Amino acid sequence: MLAATKAKVAPGKLLINGQWLQGSGHGFDTINPATGEVLTHVSEASAQDVGQAVAAARKAFDDSAGPWRKMSASERGKVLWRIADLLEKNIDELAELETLDNGKPIFESRYVDMPMVADVFRYYAGWATKIHGETVNTFNNAFTYTLREPVGVVGAIVAWNFPLLLASWKLGPALACGNTVVLKPAEQTPLTALRFGELCLEAGLPPGVLNIVTGGPETGAALVKHPGVDKVAFTGSTSVGKEIMRASAETLKRVTLELGGKSPNIVFSDSNMDAAVKGAVNGIFYGKGEVCSAGSRLFVEKKVEDEFTSKLVEYTRKIKLGDPLDPKTRLGAIVSEKQMQTVLSYIESGKKEGATLLSGGKRASVNGDRGYFIEPTVFGDVKNEMTIAQEEIFGPVLATLSFDDLDQVVELANKNIYGLAAAIWTNDVKKAHQLSRRLKAGTVWINTYGLMDAALPFGGYKQSGFGRELGMHAIDHYTELKTVWMNL
Repeated sequence: MLAATKAKVAPGKLLINGQWLQGSGHGFDTINPATGEVLTHVSEASAQDVGQAVAAARKAFDDSAGPWRKMSASERGKVLWRIADLLEKNIDELAELETLDNGKPIFESRYVDMPMVADVFRYYAGWATKIHGETVNTFNNAFTYTLREPVGVVGAIVAWNFPLLLASWKLGPALACGNTVVLKPAEQTPLTALRFGELCLEAGLPPGVLNIVTGGPETGAALVKHPGVDKVAFTGSTSVGKEIMRASAETLKRVTLELGGKSPNIVFSDSNMDAAVKGAVNGIFYGKGEVCSAGSRLFVEKKVEDEFTSKLVEYTRKIKLGDPLDPKTRLGAIVSEKQMQTVLSYIESGKKEGATLLSGGKRASVNGDRGYFIEPTVFGDVKNEMTIAQEEIFGPVLATLSFDDLDQVVELANKNIYGLAAAIWTNDVKKAHQLSRRLKAGTVWINTYGLMDAALPFGGYKQSGFGRELGMHAIDHYTELKTVWMNL
């Protein structure tokens, strides 16, 4: 039997102009991936509903007499701070909803994801009063300066792997800058976004400033194509990111994309072996491997390959897989049956192409095979051209490769369409800094893996997307820069 939950799961509606409305689409069920059972029924936003949400966001942004435009930067910051307070007040409920909907361990939801959501809103609450232009010395008979103004209506579309956290990465800077937002959560995991909408209203966010439309790809496409949307911020697959770019070209929308990854995790023989093993395990099995920056390609220097791999497999077999609501669980359920089958097909591909299965490789039996669980899986003898070393699997599958020297591993690590993150394990400081400069990745971790902070930018190179989330650099994506000349 799976553990009981205290979170209340209610039918989902659309949040438009401060009101909870029934969508005009057919609606859909959101599933508990740990049991395969329906959690609740959720409204589906049609193109007409999306248009209504965009109109509400546009009115809230354009209305010079409205509460959002009249609100000072300091007051906006206070609203964001109140949102953070309410997130912390309701953190246990939000964590349980996230785990029920996504299948991730409650340990991750409660002690990693949700605390960072609150931290993101506090970080951008501080930024609200620090967004400003500059005066520039030009001609003697001119007064020239720049202004930073909000972009307008932002369409935010987020993935299912970190449902509320990814939403916060977009909502924090967007709202701090004075924009209004239409948020579309992933159809697999809408519950925390809807509960979050209630908390925003409670915090005093004016009607129309945040609108939430639930639904599938059609809902997202309607949001992207709508001429009233000024910017699209998307987190998801590279293939969908390309579709969004094509659709946005019609109206020349601003676009930022945080897409897929196949991140190299590089272990040198002079590293702290035990720390590197733990880092490799956490790098791929945290979040069930459903992490865009997961260290899914593990490169181990040949002279320590056998020793390292042996320790890695031993550590992997100790991972507690099971009920996501059990505080001791460290590997939960894959988000959906479809995603589980996708991951299993990649495992079969690895076997067929000649990789050696060292651990796992099968669907795991939990709760009578009703849930979508996969054993933590490790492949050895992987070649860089194999499918499991090139394509994003988005599951608990690790491809282990070997290398001889720094130049070789640079070539292998960069020989991939993605460039989101990378990690280096070595006690040689010079080597670490040299390699970090040569790797084509938006984030490089040295002797650690996966650490994040609201103050540090995150984003990718190559087909991992463009633009940066978090930190001061995200502000650029949610503001327009205006130059003003005055003849003196």
